[in-house]
Amino acid sequence: MQISRKTFVVAALTAVMGLAGATASAGDRVLRASHQWPQGDMRDKMVRIIAEDVAKANVGLKIQVYPGKSLFKPKEQWDAIVKGRLDITAFPLDYAGGRHPEFNLTLMPGLVRNHEHAQKLDHSKFMQRIKGIINKAGAIVLSDTWLAGGFVSKKKCVLNPSDVKGQNFRAAGRAFNQMLAAAGASIHSMPSSEIYTGLQTGVLDGANTSSASLVSYRIYEQVKCLTAPGKNALWFMYEPILMSKMTFDSLNKKQQKALLAAGKHAEKYAYKQGKKADQILVDTYKKHGVKVVTMSEKQYNEWKKIADKSSYKAFTDRVKGGRELLDLALSVK
Repeated sequence: MQISRKTFVVAALTAVMGLAGATASAGDRVLRASHQWPQGDMRDKMVRIIAEDVAKANVGLKIQVYPGKSLFKPKEQWDAIVKGRLDITAFPLDYAGGRHPEFNLTLMPGLVRNHEHAQKLDHSKFMQRIKGIINKAGAIVLSDTWLAGGFVSKKKCVLNPSDVKGQNFRAAGRAFNQMLAAAGASIHSMPSSEIYTGLQTGVLDGANTSSASLVSYRIYEQVKCLTAPGKNALWFMYEPILMSKMTFDSLNKKQQKALLAAGKHAEKYAYKQGKKADQILVDTYKKHGVKVVTMSEKQYNEWKKIADKSSYKAFTDRVKGGRELLDLALSVK
């Protein structure tokens, strides 16, 4: 069939106008969200919940998610957020402890006992102070997130401080290194992704890290005992969803409201999923024949005594106003 030149031009113009209309309708402001975890991780899901909720709110915003450190390296995200080069991130706050040493308290032995305790801490004067530092630096918290972790060992179950004496241990964070060293362990630093090889080759006898990492890295294949978080967990890490204050302040009230509501939705998801991750940890290790134990309150308190003389002291000696801030955290029961 022959198409006249006039018909062709009209059709072409119609297509261009349609494209322009599509661009206008999809011409919402696009925010960039970055994090270090693979797609499907619970922290990735949190960011995507926020993106989905904001899109549904129809307030002229879209969020593009970049998982697996594809946009920024993990520790680069703090500077990117506070300087407005990145809009949203799922970020372990301790990573910015070099810039703001107060943040090191968010990965401190015995600071958070369990998930219910973490929720109380979220609404405490301690977290008001932490969030004040976050805000002053140039970011806001969209979602509070605390994730638990445990201890594993090839030699013996880690319940009392004396149990790590003579063991070669990998710990997550400076404060845990200090506490374990004070209890008599030899410390080896490495990322959680290398724990399996460290145990396999004999470089390590034991380690501590998050519940999710203990499962995803199949560490159950190399150990005899897991000390699960339970009611008296020593290991908790604050990993909030942060947003650039510069970006947030540039949005209108409807957009801000939609983001804050989406953040609360993601926060509720994280609380349930964090507890679920701990149960998956226990079930997985039992399934693979690993002995699973949890600390009693007495054992937990013995560890806190070691932490008080090592991790806590090092923090308060190094950080101006550190004692007051630590006491505010410890006062939450």
